[in-house]
Amino acid sequence: MRLGIIGLPQSGKTTLFNALTGADRPTITRGGRFETYTSIVAIPDQRVARLVELFQPKETTWAKMTYDDIVGLNGHASEGISGGLHNQLSQVDGFLQVVRCFESELVPLPDGSVDPMRDLALMEADLLLNDLIIVERKMEHLTDGLRTARASDRLHIEQEISLFERLQAALSAEIPLRDVELSAEEYKLISGYGFISRKPVLVVLNLAEGQPPPELVYAHQHSEVVTFQGKLEMEIAQLPPEEAPAFLAEYGISEPALNGVIRLSYQLLDLISFFTVGSDEVRAWTVKKGSTAYQAAGVIHSDLQKGFIRAEVIGWDELLALGGLSEARRRGKLRLEGKDYLVRDGEIVHIRFNL
Repeated sequence: MRLGIIGLPQSGKTTLFNALTGADRPTITRGGRFETYTSIVAIPDQRVARLVELFQPKETTWAKMTYDDIVGLNGHASEGISGGLHNQLSQVDGFLQVVRCFESELVPLPDGSVDPMRDLALMEADLLLNDLIIVERKMEHLTDGLRTARASDRLHIEQEISLFERLQAALSAEIPLRDVELSAEEYKLISGYGFISRKPVLVVLNLAEGQPPPELVYAHQHSEVVTFQGKLEMEIAQLPPEEAPAFLAEYGISEPALNGVIRLSYQLLDLISFFTVGSDEVRAWTVKKGSTAYQAAGVIHSDLQKGFIRAEVIGWDELLALGGLSEARRRGKLRLEGKDYLVRDGEIVHIRFNL
């Protein structure tokens, strides 16, 4: 899964990218260019750490998230977003939208003052306008096609026009498409258009060290707001591992805030983790919430899905309390579930199969 980091110039996009990934990219860049930098990050998960303590495996595999630091948006795209930039934005699964809340003499303010609500509105206007242009072009195409369509095709075209009229009305009212309720059939119909405002958003308020967060309301579906002291968190992420604990203790920090942002990124995309465990490997696997045991088997390996018989399932915490798989089996605590069983976050899932 992939999330794009976006925001206005000098908002702290690259600072956030460096904090999340441990990278050391320059935080001040020349404007006017389209660039993307990518890094894959392990999802911090104490459940995995506890299972590793129990099983002492030869290998540990964490769930992962890909972050793209996307440069090129400026809040003034009056004619829509360029093709290359739109292509990059449409390929990610969601956004971390960085909003500047800090004052700094070293970092100039493109719009003259710190105003989080203004900056958030400017950025959102770019995304809404881009989608509106796509919708209006599609409506023109559909209207032209309706004039010459065969009678058997007219009903389908009229239904499409009705759907795109709804999308146009929402976007014209400055409502992102993720707030528009769609049926499964309608969602499938628009899935190929790369609508940017349909994607989930984690708004990251970038604060100075010790700065209280501003009052900011962002009441949209598939959206969250989180605060983040970007400069401090970047410094923590770039510390040598042996120095980090002392630094955290000095500031009274129990856990870097970036861990919470990474976990929220995971939740933003409606993802859960299940685990496979043993002396060879403890591994976290990623599936969409609501996935079945049959689908989870396919994530592990296609052969497990083809030969699926049953899934052995137990909660990670229950397994820890029992002391391992052998004791869980002895006491009959491993549940046998069928193909349609809905996997829950944090469960150990071992697949019985036969080919």
